[in-house]
Amino acid sequence: MIEQLQGFPENTVAFACHGRLTRADYEKVLIPAVDEAFSRHRKLRLYYEIDGDLEHVEAGAMWSDFKTGLEHWLGWERIAVVTDIAWIGNTISAFTFLMPGEVRLFSVAERDEAKKWITAALAA
Repeated sequence: MIEQLQGFPENTVAFACHGRLTRADYEKVLIPAVDEAFSRHRKLRLYYEIDGDLEHVEAGAMWSDFKTGLEHWLGWERIAVVTDIAWIGNTISAFTFLMPGEVRLFSVAERDEAKKWITAALAA
């Protein structure tokens, strides 16, 4: 399940993933929120929290995630991924160099630090 999180600046889309992650979650929650935010902003920030209770990710969900990221490739200014799931962290770390924006990986214990970083002003 994907849940959109509130309390972030308008230029930041924020989500938390729990339990089973399906393609329908992306199509009903994440993609519409991202598309709507990009209709208002040229650059966005993404806060993505993946809890340890994530038990299954459908292949279709991974494809939807990848496709959404590619469609807005140059629009991502910053991405904060919060997780303690090793394979997700390793995957993010392996592909960070390909991302046009700044990407940081945080542990669940660093959740508050991740929120501060994703909302902080960029250095001039």
